[in-house]
Amino acid sequence: MKRILAIVGDYYHKYEWAQESLLKALQPYQDVKLVFTETGQLLEKLGEKPDAVVLFKEDRVNPNEKEVSTWMTNEISQSIVDYVENGGNWVAWHAGLASFPVEGSYTQMLRGYFLSHPEKHQSVRYVSSGENLIVSETINFNIMDEHYFVHVDEANTNVFLRSESVDGESIAGWYHKYGNGRVVCLTPAHNQEGLMNSEFLSVLGKCVHWVSE
Repeated sequence: MKRILAIVGDYYHKYEWAQESLLKALQPYQDVKLVFTETGQLLEKLGEKPDAVVLFKEDRVNPNEKEVSTWMTNEISQSIVDYVENGGNWVAWHAGLASFPVEGSYTQMLRGYFLSHPEKHQSVRYVSSGENLIVSETINFNIMDEHYFVHVDEANTNVFLRSESVDGESIAGWYHKYGNGRVVCLTPAHNQEGLMNSEFLSVLGKCVHWVSE
């Protein structure tokens, strides 16, 4: 049985929606035990060496306040990197790519990060990108979403999903080995409708399955 640790939900991203989405995405995989935890317990839980960790939570704790606090300390960032280098596996999902220090060890491990999204949600098309290890079939679906625009070090990762909307085009999914571990980054989805979309759920499940193989 593979133990998957998940940290989901923040000011802008509803915990219950992300929790339900992840539970549904992993339903086809009978060899997975999903455990939800909080950032305050992450260091302790990493010490228990889960098979993979899924992060759907941005770094800002109180983004609308004048004095903004963050939770990812240098110690936590380095502990995550050490965990992956030593054979752990990481999925940075949507908010898990957002507001972390660009030069920090966590973001450097991801080899990509969130830049911006348009204020208005639009219909976003997600399409698979060439042969890859995540999805074997052709992916092509539309959802109303917060279209994430990201910076990705394409030369040092593998792009498997791209996005397009009236606001432009971007990379939506990439993966790579990191030390003895694996990293997957996935930008959709924000709304409850998108999080529950069957085609999206299939992609999310395959991302978690690949890192934890």
